[in-house]
Parts: sequence; C-alpha cells; structure tokens
Amino acid sequence: MTTATASATSVTLPADSNQALGIGRFSVDFMAGKYEGPSQQVLDRTELFHTDACLCGVSALALKTNAPTILRGEALDYPVPSGKPGASVFGSTAKLFPEKAILANSSAVREWDSNGTNFGYNPALGHTAGEFGHNDFYPVAIAAAQLKGLDGATALKGMVLIDEIRDRLASVFSLKTYKIDHVVHGAIGSAAAFGAMLGATPEQIESAIGMVVAHYIPWRAIRAGKQLSDSKGASAAISTEVAVLAMQRAMRGFVGPRDIFRNPEAIFRFFEPTTTGKDRWTEMAPSPFDLVLTHSGDDFAIMGMHFKLGLYEHQSAGALQAVIDLVSKSPDLLDADGDNIKQINILAYEPAFGIIGNPAKMHPKTRQSADHSMAFIVARLIRKAIEWKASHGSLPTGGAANDAMWKAMILTPHDYAPAMITDDKTHAIMQKITFEHGGDEYDKAYPEGIPTSVVITGADSARHDSGFVMFPAGHARNTTADLRDILANKFKTLGALATDNVDALVSRFSNVAGKSAKDIESMYDFDLRVTEGYE
Repeated sequence: MTTATASATSVTLPADSNQALGIGRFSVDFMAGKYEGPSQQVLDRTELFHTDACLCGVSALALKTNAPTILRGEALDYPVPSGKPGASVFGSTAKLFPEKAILANSSAVREWDSNGTNFGYNPALGHTAGEFGHNDFYPVAIAAAQLKGLDGATALKGMVLIDEIRDRLASVFSLKTYKIDHVVHGAIGSAAAFGAMLGATPEQIESAIGMVVAHYIPWRAIRAGKQLSDSKGASAAISTEVAVLAMQRAMRGFVGPRDIFRNPEAIFRFFEPTTTGKDRWTEMAPSPFDLVLTHSGDDFAIMGMHFKLGLYEHQSAGALQAVIDLVSKSPDLLDADGDNIKQINILAYEPAFGIIGNPAKMHPKTRQSADHSMAFIVARLIRKAIEWKASHGSLPTGGAANDAMWKAMILTPHDYAPAMITDDKTHAIMQKITFEHGGDEYDKAYPEGIPTSVVITGADSARHDSGFVMFPAGHARNTTADLRDILANKFKTLGALATDNVDALVSRFSNVAGKSAKDIESMYDFDLRVTEGYE
C-alpha cells in the first residue's frame, strides 16, 4: 500500500492509499501546527468569506425564512447539561449540543444561496471534475472552538481546512454526475476539521468519514423538481449535522467503515470502478483519484472560490455582468419602462443551461425556484435598473461605474419576496428572454470561467452584444471590480435587515484571527431583529 507523500506546500494521498485515514492524519497535523500554514492572503480571503456567510445567515433569520427559523428553534430545544461546554446559534447565548447549533447556523448561512462558491477546478494538477460547493460549513469551526475554548486564529484555521478538503474532493470527484448532492464533500471536510479541532485521532476521523459516506448520502432529489423546497437550502446543514454527530460518536469509541474511499460498495468506487469484472469487488483496489491537500503557502483551494455580490444562483453571474455592461453602454434601453427592449437572448454552458434554464423556472412560484431561474434573475436586475434610471435620471457613472452598478442594482431578499415573484413588470421582461445552450465553445470554457453572452435587441431592432463574458465581478479571476467595496455594500445591505447597528454586526463577524477565545464564545451573542410578514 502506498503512503502519503509530502512536499513543501502540500500532501498527496495516492489512490492506492487509505485516503480516509490520510485525511485524518493531515487534519490533525494541520491543526497541530506541523506545517508552516496558510499565507496571510489565504487567511484574509477566508475571513472575507466568513463575514459574507454570517451576514447571509443572520439576514435569513431576520426575515424569518422557514427552514432556518425551524431549525434554530429545534436547536434551542437541545441545551447541554449545566456546566458542560456547548455551541451557540445566531442571536443567542444558550449553550447547545453542537450538532444542533451547527445544523441551525449552516441552514441560515445557506438559505439565500448567496454565499461563496467553488467549482472543483484545479487544472494545474489535471483535477477538473467540476463539482460545486459553497462556504456553508464555517459554523463547524466556530462550534468546535466554542466547545474547546479555542481562539479565533484557530477557528479560522479550521475554516481553511474544511474548505481545502471539500474543494479538493470536488476537483477529483463529480457527485452531481451520479445524482448525489455536492454537500457530501463538505460533510467529509466538516467531520475531519471538527475532529481535529476537538483532539480526535486520525483513526477516529477515518471512522467518522466512513460513517458519513456509508450512512448518510443525500441524493440530488432534494433539489430536483419544478418548484424547490426547504430541503434544497438545508442540505448542507443536515449533512453537517450527521457528520458532526458521527465524529462525536467515533470519539466515544464507535468504529465506522474504514478505508471508505477504496470500499467497493461506497459511492466512489461504485460509480467509478477502478477494476473490472469480479476484480471490481477487490477491497484493496485503488480509489478513482489521487487527492492533493495544500498545507502551506498561497495555493489553497479557497483562493479559487467565487463571491456572489447579491442574491443569485452563481451560474447567472456571467449574464448579470453582461447585462450591466450592456445597459451601462446603452442606457436608453431602459427608457419607456422597459418597452425599449424587444428581446434578450442569453447563451451559456452546461450545466447552467440545464439547471437555471429549466422551462418550468420561467414560472417560479417559490423563492428557491426564482433564485434558480436565469430568466427571473436577469429580469429582476433589468427591472431594478429601469426603476433606478427613472428615479435618478441616469445610471451610476464615473471611473468605477461597473462597481457602482453592482452596488445600486444589488439583488436582495426582497427581490425574491412573494410580491416580486408575481410582479407583472418583472414577468413582462421574462417573456422577452430566451436562454439557449451555447454549445462546445461555452462548455469547454467552464469551469475555468462562467462563459456567457447576452444580446439585447432594442425596439428599433438594433442589436447590443455583450460578447463572451468569462470572469464576471465576484469571480476569483476577475481583476477589474473592486471586490471589497462591492462586498461592503452587500454586507451593509444584508446586515441592515437584522439590526440598526450594522457596523457593529459586520465587525462581530470580521477579523476572526484577532479574536480571543472569549470573543469566539460570544460571537453569536447579539440582538437579532426579526421582521414578520416577509414570506
């Protein structure tokens, strides 16, 4: 059996090694400070993703969205016995069982589908499986730190570890290809990081990963159908709940399936057999992939993850950038209350076309369906631009006009409220939109970028063509937008839904590395303003 190999910045877990145990050893060593560790720019970017995730979460609770409210209430029903350490939920001082606190917080973070995104793409290593994933799992690191009395620098390191494991797995194994939900990778990373932060052994982490993969595999049925349900947004939370529970169980001595990545009846080798015929069931055959995990320097997975600058499905970002570019160049398209636009044609890649171009989503009836409808997302942006120009006399201008447009036209939770989903003027724009698969040219450019083009035909039949958009604002490879400035606007917009003291709330979730153990313990201790009647 081959063993892991290490370089100055990474560890390679070969396909013919016990990779579950390797992840356990890597996680323990990483949290113990065996390696030089992440560079400052990696830590800074993780900090920004964490702030983004938290502001998404508290705003979802503030507007009393269904799943986060239910799961937060459920968590509050699970206080730990007096005198024992516990974890907390957003807006509470109660000490709770960690798996329940994490369930609630991860659900809130994910509810708007507006936090960070990875695309499982590492071409330098030839790892381009292209599985999605999101920054839904930071509550795991905060809960572990609260349980053990760890400081913010340690919690931040745990966040880096979670994202490193889940995105490197996303780069080598496409779960969606086999109709398995992408949260499995995050659950594996969560179990490993939670265990390493709590002092688990590599063998115990291996056991927990085995339980996650053998007992708790979510199918994409949770996000399939004409109208999506609470299960779509809560998928990461539910999988993380069982991952943390599995880790605690392993630390108590429960032994789960070992060497799970090479197990012939687990998802990895079952869907991608590494042997044929009877040999397929040979237990010691390799897994389908080598796994490379960065431990030091700049080349961490999080550096390739993308921000959303408002509420929209990440695969619509190219179209949003294209529309912003077009109406900025030709603002007259926005006159006559939308009548100056005759047609809008969008070309994009698979899987964008299949996921957010589903014909059923031309008529969304729920927020979860509307924010996964290319037609609705683009129509709402255009509708907001029309109203802005009518109100202000012109669009935002100046040297940073693109940034100003993203800030002024930010898509917020209220753009997906019931009244907006049925808004006649938004639907009138939707009826002008056609969404087509762009073909090989577009497919080959994904997941390196978000290849999209938009042509708006005016009432005068003039064609306004965006050209090929690859790296819209928010994308890790975008170099033109002022990301921090646009995100600061997003943070204030979402934070204002939950509190009058927005700056204090944003500060609470920022600068994690500089926070003491006491600060981490009280991170979620703030008054949460809840608004009735949003949904």
